[in-house]
Amino acid sequence: MKYLLLAVSFGFSFCVIAQSKNSIAAKSLLQRIAPDYANRITFEDLPAQTKDVYELESKNDQLIIRGNNANSMCVGLNYFLKNYCNVSVSWYKDDLLQLPKELVTVTKHRQEARVNKRFFLNYCSFGYTMPWWTWKDWQWFIDWMALNGINMPLAITGQEAVWAKVWKKFGLTDEQIRNYFTGPAYLPWHRMANIDHWDGPLPQSWLDNQLALQKKIVTRERELNMIPVLPAFAGHVPEILQSKYPKAKITSLGEWGDFDKKYQSYFLDPFDSLFNPIQKEFLQEQTKLFGTDHVYGTDPFNEVTPPSWEPAYLVSAAKTIYHSMTLVDTKSEWLQMSWIFYFMRYKWTDERIKSFITAVPQDKMVLLDYFCENTEVWKFTNSFYGQPFIWCYLGNFGGNTMMAGNLKEVEIRLENTLQHAGTNMQGVGSTLEGFGVNPIMFEYVFDKVWSDSTTNVQQWVKDWSTRRYGKPDENKNRAWQLLLNSAYGFKDGLGQATLTNARPSLKGHGSWTTNNEIGYNNLDLLNAWQLLLESNTEKTKVFQFDVTNVGRQVLGNYFTILRDQFTDAYNRKDLTALGQKGKEMLDVMNDMDTLLSTHFSFLLGNWIESAKAIGITESEKNYYEADAKRIITTWGEKGRGLNEYANRSWSGLIKSYYAARWKLFIKDVITAVKNDQAFDEKAFLKEVVDFEESWVIKHEKFSTTETKNCLQLNKMMFDKYETLIRNVK
Repeated sequence: MKYLLLAVSFGFSFCVIAQSKNSIAAKSLLQRIAPDYANRITFEDLPAQTKDVYELESKNDQLIIRGNNANSMCVGLNYFLKNYCNVSVSWYKDDLLQLPKELVTVTKHRQEARVNKRFFLNYCSFGYTMPWWTWKDWQWFIDWMALNGINMPLAITGQEAVWAKVWKKFGLTDEQIRNYFTGPAYLPWHRMANIDHWDGPLPQSWLDNQLALQKKIVTRERELNMIPVLPAFAGHVPEILQSKYPKAKITSLGEWGDFDKKYQSYFLDPFDSLFNPIQKEFLQEQTKLFGTDHVYGTDPFNEVTPPSWEPAYLVSAAKTIYHSMTLVDTKSEWLQMSWIFYFMRYKWTDERIKSFITAVPQDKMVLLDYFCENTEVWKFTNSFYGQPFIWCYLGNFGGNTMMAGNLKEVEIRLENTLQHAGTNMQGVGSTLEGFGVNPIMFEYVFDKVWSDSTTNVQQWVKDWSTRRYGKPDENKNRAWQLLLNSAYGFKDGLGQATLTNARPSLKGHGSWTTNNEIGYNNLDLLNAWQLLLESNTEKTKVFQFDVTNVGRQVLGNYFTILRDQFTDAYNRKDLTALGQKGKEMLDVMNDMDTLLSTHFSFLLGNWIESAKAIGITESEKNYYEADAKRIITTWGEKGRGLNEYANRSWSGLIKSYYAARWKLFIKDVITAVKNDQAFDEKAFLKEVVDFEESWVIKHEKFSTTETKNCLQLNKMMFDKYETLIRNVK
């Protein structure tokens, strides 16, 4: 009996300690985001549940938030802030909360999650949004994830420091290792085995900085009941490893992104005797540095060709890769992108997909259905042949700033999946390439996890408007209903941009990376802009973001009309009209730049200065500056590849880069007409490519300070362009 009591006592003490960790983590988050409420809200643990759950209840002038873990408690807090305080926590750390002074009384409310896995991020997010982040950025972002119930974030920061230690053990020098890595903004594509060396070598100070940062990231994520998804070895090796191990079966994975052959990546065959030792060294070193939660993002063959397409080879490769993980971590689970099955569908036949994913033991591979607003892979794979999967909304490519998102269609698809995809549908996620754009879409997707059934989208958007701005406003609500049925009835896709951001051309939109097509009437956006400006406006950063974002999209859409009129004048050889329309085009771009200068989130200077701030020496600062400028403009090698894929409508970028290109174009077209010659597109392309490259390496100071008259400037721009846009035929 004495030992039984001792065991019970020990178990109770352990439970109390575990519960207190949850409460402490949730309380700490509250103190960071809303310190004024820290003494008025109490967190309590609920017993272990099969589903994540939270409860809210007011007692004795206190709000009690209960949850089965810290993450559920944070979701409960966010529900209270959104639905009782009309407060929306932005993913921008500089958007301050405006809380009611009095704590609102809550009737008892309980909500279960419909799925227990909530994934977030994309390899590409670490290049298009997060490469220059410090702990201050990460800390706010992790809190935002917790508030939105995300509990499986991709956590790949700092892995180069791990690999540096591993490759040294296999005989490579520091110089060889750092030359193998790409520049910071391009590391996602190195990590996915698409390119090596490009924009390297990577400074040692970068490796050290990111190693320290990742330790903080995974510690905080675990405090908030998240499972950081760490990487595992998938076969990507330095080409130079062949010189150390001549018998190793190492092959090129081929061309990617129109890069020169010297930037190709290399793959070690899973059956090679070197594979398991590399996996062992990597996972052991990573675990020593960052710990593990046993879930590993492992993505061989992403957008590249495997050594063989034979189903038998794919079976053996998957089995061997998974087995190599279990030799180090017997609890290993493999998280695999299904993007490859969508992107190379013509190669990934049903037989090949089934062979690859069912080769891993049941429930030990989880598939991310990556781009469900476009193509739901679960539908043509019999729900991934029984393997667990997570339905994901992608929503953004390259961090481009186009307003887009098919909200009503996402509701239909997601609800259908939740109800009909089967028990192996275990989660909801988002795999966005860049963020800071179209926040409504991502908050909707994660809000959906904590709903009971079908969502009334129109009502949800009305509620979004109320909590986003702090109180109901009929004009704002009408504006958002217009946006729902225009920009947010128009799905996101690869290569979106207003024509302002495209390489200049007389027709079309330059390349596939800058598609300016819109599936709605620009007048609807103009009317939404007007309603926002006529509402009971306030000076919050959130409102200023929205009104400016709508305005710049309206002007960007209008630019296409002016370009087409310019082209018509060229075809008619009308020099007067060419001059006039050319001036109007440049005026619109300059006005967009001025408008965007009113909000910190649209400033090129912040992107560049954040990159430079990581540098220790002047040469490192210059290196990071060029890397930061290249990824959002030329992207790859001079005149080749993914030019403009990560285009942004940002103040500073429009005036110094996009408008400068259009100015060259307008000048050359007018000169050609004056000389009675056809416009020489090839000569112009060479001229513009030279300009682009010179801009990337040029040192130029861009403002990091927003102008103070946001609403005044928006009203002035609206008044200037309203009649012009309404009169477009």
